[in-house]
Amino acid sequence: MKFLWVGIALLGAAIVVGGHAVARDDGRYAKSPLKSWFDSLRSGKGPCCSDADGSAVADVDWESKDGHYRVRLEGQWIDVPDDAVITEPNRAGRTMVWPMKDSLGISIRCFLPGSMT
Repeated sequence: MKFLWVGIALLGAAIVVGGHAVARDDGRYAKSPLKSWFDSLRSGKGPCCSDADGSAVADVDWESKDGHYRVRLEGQWIDVPDDAVITEPNRAGRTMVWPMKDSLGISIRCFLPGSMT
């Protein structure tokens, strides 16, 4: 019986953690001229999903050093994995990040660098 409860607890934890990776495009950007472009964005980690899933990042909250990026989220600097960087031109103009939270912390699924002006 103890193994049954452990299994149920592990299954519940997997559902909660897995739920954070689900896209949340609720349609509020359906009429944006860039919607199809955002929907098509991919990094080496897979599809970014859409503008609704990403967050704009202020210039003071990201930087580039020695060819690598890092971004400040929730008060901590996080290194952006090279395979999370979107290499196509930024049609939105603003820096964006698609973070994923799980029990281990925050990881970066996609990062779209801006102009740093």
